[in-house]
Amino acid sequence: MSVNILMPALSPTMTEGKLARWLKKEGEAIASGDVIAEIETDKATMEVEAVDEGTLGRILVEAGTEGVKVNAPIAILVAEGEAVPDAAQAAAAPKAAAPAPTVGAAGATPTVIAPAPVAEVAPKAGRVFASPLARRIAAQKGIDLGQVKGSGPNGRIVRRDVEAAVAVPAPAAASTTPKAAPPPAPVIDVPHTAVPNSTVRKVIARRLTEAKSTIPHFYVAMDVELDALLALRAQLNASSPAEGPGAFKLSVNDLLIKAVAVTLRRVPKVNASYTEDATILYDDVDISVAVSVPDGLITPIIRNADRKSLSQISNEAKELIARARAGKLKPQEFQGGSFSISNMGMYGVKEFSAIINPPQAAILAIAAGEKRAVVKGDALAIATVMTVTLSVDHRVVDGALAAEWVAAFRSVVESPLSLVV
Repeated sequence: MSVNILMPALSPTMTEGKLARWLKKEGEAIASGDVIAEIETDKATMEVEAVDEGTLGRILVEAGTEGVKVNAPIAILVAEGEAVPDAAQAAAAPKAAAPAPTVGAAGATPTVIAPAPVAEVAPKAGRVFASPLARRIAAQKGIDLGQVKGSGPNGRIVRRDVEAAVAVPAPAAASTTPKAAPPPAPVIDVPHTAVPNSTVRKVIARRLTEAKSTIPHFYVAMDVELDALLALRAQLNASSPAEGPGAFKLSVNDLLIKAVAVTLRRVPKVNASYTEDATILYDDVDISVAVSVPDGLITPIIRNADRKSLSQISNEAKELIARARAGKLKPQEFQGGSFSISNMGMYGVKEFSAIINPPQAAILAIAAGEKRAVVKGDALAIATVMTVTLSVDHRVVDGALAAEWVAAFRSVVESPLSLVV
C-alpha cells in the first residue's frame, strides 16, 4: 500500500519550512534510514531520513519550495511494483477521516520521516496513544495528554513531547476584542532592490518580535576588568601541547562562557524560565552561544558548561560554531539551553543590549575590551575593561537579583582562578 511522506516538524516552534533539496529521485528504492531530503528550518538545513522502505513513487513538492506546512504531503512512497496513486488523492489524504490514530488514510497512508513530525493525533474512542514514560511524566506535571501533539511513530506521544509541553507556557485565552488590522505595507517610490525574506529570516523576525513584545525586559550593565583573565589565558595557552588530542587554544569567549557557568552556579535563580504556573529552575547549566550565520543567527549549546574544563569548552565551541555556519547542527545541539551569551567584542562594539531567547530568563551581551583609565585606590591606572549588559525577564528576576548576578560575574572574571579549579 502506498504511503504519503509528510513534511516533518524539526523543532518545537517549526510550523513550516523550505524543502531545500531532494536526495532521492522518483523511481529510486528507499530503505529505512536512508537520507531522502534536506529541509531548511528556522535554525539550520537538516537532513531527514525515511522510516519506511519502498520506492519513491512521486515527488509532490519540488526542491526549493518555501513555506511548506508541517504534515503536508511532500512525496508518495509505494511498494515495489505498485502503481503510484493519483497525486490529487494522495495530497488530500490528511483531510480524510481515520479510525486509527494516524494522520489520515485516504488513497495513501501517511508515513513520517525522522526526525518525526509533530502529528495531529486523531483519538479513537477517547484513547490517547502515549508511551508509559510520557504518561507518568504528564501525570506528575499535570499535563493533559489530549492537548499534546505526538512526534513518535504514527503520532504516538513520547517523553520529549511532554517535556516540550511542560517547557512552553500555555497560550493565553483568545480575546473577544478583534485585533486591529496591520498597517498597510509602505509604498516605496524610490530606486531600491527588494531582497525576498528567506524562511529563516521570517522566523527570526517573528520570534524576536514575540520575545520583545511579550517578555518584560530590563537591563543591568557593569564594567569588568579583563587583565587578570587575559593573563590567565596567555599562561594556559602557553602550556598547551603543540599538537595532538590534548592541544587547545583558548579564546577570550571560551573563558567567558565558563565564567557565566560558574556565576550561574553561584546565583542559580537566574538559570530559570517563567511559566504561568511556576518558575522553572534548571538543574543543568546549558549555555547558548549566539553565532552569526549567513542568513541570521543560531545559538548552539555548550551543555553542562560548569562541569567542563576550559579546553573541553574551547574545542566543543569551535566544533559547534563551524557546523552552525555550515548549517549542519543537529536539533539537540541548538534546541534548549538555560542562559544565552551574545559577544560582539570582536567588532569593537562599546556597549549593547540583547533580546532574551525564550523561554530563558536572561542573556548576557558582551562588548569589546579596551584600555580605559580606572581609579585604583587614590590613583589613576590603565586597565583593559569591557562593558557587559544583562537582559533579564522581570517576571523571573528582580532588580536586586540581576545586580547580584552581574556583580558575581565581575568577581569571577576579575579573580579568574575559579575557572580552572
